[in-house]
Amino acid sequence: MRIALFTETFIPKVDGIVTTLCQTVKQLKGLGHDVLIIAPEGGVTEYEQCRIVGIRGHALPLYPELRLSFPQASIRRILDDFQPDVIHAVEPILLGIAALYYARSTGDGFRVPLLISYHTDLPKYLAYYKLGLIEPYIWPLLRMRHNRAAVNLCTSETMVRQLRDHGIARVALWPGAVDTGRFQPAFRSEAMRARLSQGHPESPLLLYVGRLSPEKEIERILPVLRAVPQARLALVGDGPHRRALQKHFAGFPAFMAGFLHGDELAAAYASSDIFIMPSPTETLGLVVLEAMASGLPVVAARAGGIPDIINDGTSGFLFDDTAQATTTVQRLVSNPQLRESVSHAAREAALNRNWEAATDQLVEHYQAACAMWHTAPALLTAPTEERPGLSFFARQALGAATFFALRKLLE
Repeated sequence: MRIALFTETFIPKVDGIVTTLCQTVKQLKGLGHDVLIIAPEGGVTEYEQCRIVGIRGHALPLYPELRLSFPQASIRRILDDFQPDVIHAVEPILLGIAALYYARSTGDGFRVPLLISYHTDLPKYLAYYKLGLIEPYIWPLLRMRHNRAAVNLCTSETMVRQLRDHGIARVALWPGAVDTGRFQPAFRSEAMRARLSQGHPESPLLLYVGRLSPEKEIERILPVLRAVPQARLALVGDGPHRRALQKHFAGFPAFMAGFLHGDELAAAYASSDIFIMPSPTETLGLVVLEAMASGLPVVAARAGGIPDIINDGTSGFLFDDTAQATTTVQRLVSNPQLRESVSHAAREAALNRNWEAATDQLVEHYQAACAMWHTAPALLTAPTEERPGLSFFARQALGAATFFALRKLLE
């Protein structure tokens, strides 16, 4: 199968979406599929022997790692040359508009099944930036795009239900996965533990990995530190909320470790005692899977896609409020046997979420999209909520402008 993958973010940027796409491309290539990647220009032209077509973009001043690219006419020629069997658009915002257009274009017979995958709960982010009032206007834009697809993919059952509840059709599960060879307890390092604990390796070490931004609600970890004064906290990652968090945790044993990658990141997980995830906006929680694969007991918010990953009380713990999170951390700190039991269960649960199985399921979705396109194209020719009198690009430009403004605010 020949797959054209459109994504608004790819290497050299590092985040959960990029990790998912890199693992997926690697697996697809191993299965014998051809993949063409169309992404913002990043100085990399190939990944796993798959061509990357870099489209010139513009870095956001507040978040230079994120580059936003507009569709270009040359994409049509590139797709005509590649002749994809299916087009997969990952969170189409700007560049992904080309995927929506070319998948449905009938010029020169170009008509290809389209899949769209949903990875970021953007509507929920709005409240954290005092933009909650416009959430009802965002869902129509999302419906306008997603209902053009033969299949819409989500990485957790929770998000599948959310998209269906908001009127998005043909939604299916593409489960999240983790590299259990890269992340495992064997990578524990006393040097890394001393580094993250700032020279106090004997203290209980709490770990957070992810973007430092308001919607992650990292501030909710402070009451835990107050209640467990012997514990120390390491925050791995960076983002626009870093300064605010430095002020928030001032006077407490919290270490801003910055970004860690590869072996260092694996060692950070394996060298800690408890992983804490306060974010209520995770569509999946890839870092939670990485922590579980590393044998780390996880204490996470009961929200988003995380409850799909954790068997509460067995392979980790879910909390509804800060008091519950604090009590759970206190139990784990004072009970080594409980930590050991949860660590073992977390690792076993992660072993069942491998990239091979996740990619096999993705290929099944590709095949289903192709079958639907060829047998029932009429189901896909009348996207909902399209406004009469507006051309395709006018409608999509309106949506793109809205999303661009939101992303600029959120990033």
